[in-house]
Amino acid sequence: MIGSNLVKRLVKEGHDVSVVDNLWRGKLEYLNDENGKPVIDLDTHFHNVDLSTGFGIDSIVFNTEYVIHLADIVAGIDYVFSNQGDLFRLNNLINTHLFHSVRKAGKERIKGLIYVGTACSYPLTRQNSLDVIPLKEEELFPALPESAYGWSKLMGQLEIGFLEKETGIPCCTLQFHNVYGAPCDYGERSQVIPALIRKAINYPAEPFNVWGSGKQGRAFIHVNDIVDALVLALEKGWGHGWIQIGPSECTSIREIAEAVVKISGKDIEPFYDTTKPEGDKARSADWSKAKEVLGWEPKMSLEEGLRQQYEWIKNDIEKNKN
Repeated sequence: MIGSNLVKRLVKEGHDVSVVDNLWRGKLEYLNDENGKPVIDLDTHFHNVDLSTGFGIDSIVFNTEYVIHLADIVAGIDYVFSNQGDLFRLNNLINTHLFHSVRKAGKERIKGLIYVGTACSYPLTRQNSLDVIPLKEEELFPALPESAYGWSKLMGQLEIGFLEKETGIPCCTLQFHNVYGAPCDYGERSQVIPALIRKAINYPAEPFNVWGSGKQGRAFIHVNDIVDALVLALEKGWGHGWIQIGPSECTSIREIAEAVVKISGKDIEPFYDTTKPEGDKARSADWSKAKEVLGWEPKMSLEEGLRQQYEWIKNDIEKNKN
């Protein structure tokens, strides 16, 4: 979702872009333009490489000026909490192998490295109450993430900090809150918004079950706003540590479910399954640093963003039926 939209933006702005992806969740078709043609040359600029192995990375990195590291293993809450050990291992391997290639390339070749962290890395003690006070960057430590995913991403933040001091390569870490938009995975490993949209589209063939009480909340940020932040970071983000990217509003999962039902136009009564995990209680972002350093602010309204994603998933489901 993020990578394909970013590639299209960078190509449109005239950059020469290479992509590394093992297609664990992504699809090559996501790199197509509105005419169905890839926006990059897939023979020369797409590399089907598993970063967790460390093989085949150096030759790509050594021919690059800027590296934007979006890769990690993540999916919906069930996957994250059912695979914590393997997820932690793989994300640390992905990070350290890529960072080592950047280190070997050196500042003579690499002009900048952007790493994407997550709000999941913030302490559980700041995310276990429905009385939401927006998170600030300086609250990251003392560290106490709830999940192995949050820990693995935090380890990446530490390592990129060491790399920057050791090599002098300009670095930037953007900490994303809950990103949504299209294209997206809306199947078994999907996250909450695409999963709820899929259920609404398929209803009544598929029950509209919501995991948890619905009271838990997140700071949802549209992928277009995320791409804006990444592009701005390429210009202004260097040497400022980590920067949160997300809204100050915390939206409950109940509100998301009700909005999706409204968009569907169907008579659906959500069922809240409290036997299922719901993760952190609530969080939102104090994005004042992003405003100050990058000149960034969220633009896409949640209502419009949800409507756009609903239409994309609906069209994709119909396309795959044929």
